[in-house]
Amino acid sequence: MVKRFSAELVGTMVLVLFGCGAAVLGPAPFDQLAVSLAFGFAIVAMAYGIGPVSGCHVNPAVSLAAFVAGRMSAKDMLVYWVAQFIGALIGAFLLSLIAKTGMANLGQNGWGQGYLGEYGMHAALIFEVVMTAIFVVVILGVSGDKGHGPFAGVAIGITLAVIHIVGIQVTGVSVNPARSFGPAVLAGGTAISQLWLFIVAPAVGAVLGALLFRLKVLDPAD
Repeated sequence: MVKRFSAELVGTMVLVLFGCGAAVLGPAPFDQLAVSLAFGFAIVAMAYGIGPVSGCHVNPAVSLAAFVAGRMSAKDMLVYWVAQFIGALIGAFLLSLIAKTGMANLGQNGWGQGYLGEYGMHAALIFEVVMTAIFVVVILGVSGDKGHGPFAGVAIGITLAVIHIVGIQVTGVSVNPARSFGPAVLAGGTAISQLWLFIVAPAVGAVLGALLFRLKVLDPAD
């Protein structure tokens, strides 16, 4: 479990540092495609780097989905959550040490007036629920006993990149409570006040996606 804890911590740290780093440290004007690919490629890299150790969840919503689908114990899920939130916080802190803006801009998620496309809360909520559900369906589908083995990491990374291409203007894209938590805690202000949505919505989406496997609707085993 120590190895899995360490793998999840490092993996989530890298995801935040690479993904949010592309948004914060990249050239102006903001390049949505570059940021999307950074998040996707970070997942691909970690899938092969730490996947053999922990499965490379690097996302509390993914761990929740694995638990709901019957692929993970509650105890292991909680350990993964702790590692993921700590890793995200470390990743955001490292980014703040590099960024010219310090902790003011760490790629935090949000919605509403003044945030990217200025979409409303209802759009943000729907987007995060639906996209998290789709994301965990892909993850559970490619990583099961009858999954796609060596190609799983690529499929997951591509899916995350596409989700970002579609939705960066809506919420900056979370689908991952830890990814939202790290930057929000350090940035404070509006990011903290809106953090609840990026915890609740991905959790709901994860449960909905996982139930499709728990109820054998999408589980290829049957």
